[in-house]
Amino acid sequence: MNPMHPAPMGKRTTAMCLAASLGLALWSAPALSEPSGVDKGRMALETRCARCHAIGAEGNSPHAQAPPFRDVMKRYAPEDLEESLAEGISSGHPDMPEFVLAPYEISNVVAYLHSLAEK
Repeated sequence: MNPMHPAPMGKRTTAMCLAASLGLALWSAPALSEPSGVDKGRMALETRCARCHAIGAEGNSPHAQAPPFRDVMKRYAPEDLEESLAEGISSGHPDMPEFVLAPYEISNVVAYLHSLAEK
């Protein structure tokens, strides 16, 4: 065998090399399905707030006394809510639970609220 011209690879060897290369590329690439901060913020609000508040750009709140978040964004800048989200939001109506968000959740919720304010 001439070292300057190695023997051609067989089809099976070529397929294995391609599969290994593809696997390595997928393993080392960032996850394509990772939700954005805005998406994570919406998910945080869906799990905690959507039972009473309309959290999207449209629709009525399921609870009559709970304003849609898009209306809240007309009264407050998202950053103005950061401290309340960290310390626990409490409300004037008795059936709203108080909850505290983790710092990473707060930045995601603020990003989502910004997306509502832009609409």
